[in-house]
Amino acid sequence: MKKIILITGASSGIGKVTALQLLQEGHIVYGAARRVDLMNDLLEAGGHVLPLDMTLEESIVNVVKIIIKEQGRIDVLVNNAGYGLYGAVEDISIEDAKRQFDVNLFGLARITQQVLPYMRAQQSGKIINISSMGGKVYTPLGAWYHATKHALEGWSDCLRLELKPFQIDVVIIEPGIIATEFGKVVHSPLLKNSGKGPYATMAKAMAKSTKESYEKPGAASPPEVIAKVISEAISTKNPKIRYVAGKMAKTVMLLRKLLGDRIYDRLIMNIVK
Repeated sequence: MKKIILITGASSGIGKVTALQLLQEGHIVYGAARRVDLMNDLLEAGGHVLPLDMTLEESIVNVVKIIIKEQGRIDVLVNNAGYGLYGAVEDISIEDAKRQFDVNLFGLARITQQVLPYMRAQQSGKIINISSMGGKVYTPLGAWYHATKHALEGWSDCLRLELKPFQIDVVIIEPGIIATEFGKVVHSPLLKNSGKGPYATMAKAMAKSTKESYEKPGAASPPEVIAKVISEAISTKNPKIRYVAGKMAKTVMLLRKLLGDRIYDRLIMNIVK
């Protein structure tokens, strides 16, 4: 059945690949992102493109208004927009930390608030939140990023219970290492934030490990892996609450669960020696 779908962060990576796949499946897809010029291929594939800044109230409200005006409904919201802020807690300004939360959590929450009245009215809908294995595990120098993903996990769980009476599903996707721009976005800012000073050794080791994880052949899964999972969640009448997919996700999350905090800490710290 054809769905009206809004995907945030659709200018690259998981968001773009998912949008293209859902268009191929026959859905009406709106891709939204700041970098509108990078979404011409979505237009060529028959999709709709909208500018969206997750930190601006007016931008968020306008996107939903346009879709409702043109389609009269929104069946699926894929909350994919986000980025990773890496560096030592001591080195990251609170202003930068707040922006991390504005994009990864508060902007996501605001666009969800805008969509929910329409989903409640139609007594159906799906909110698909792209979290991360980082919402269940942790690494040094990733405190603010992991904080947003841990928060998203708990927020999504609460939202799922609130929306159950209205036949609205809340689905959490927990990707592992995916071949996207994430590695590049993390690498340079990490060295800029903590590449000098008391955390320099740790930062350089973490940057090297991150670079290898995303650039070494076969180390990362293609974004199509996550697009397939999102498609499954949309097409399934009773989707899973959580989907785990992509390189290292199941392995690392299982180790975290089985080993306990101290042994997991030692395992992770071996990366940054």
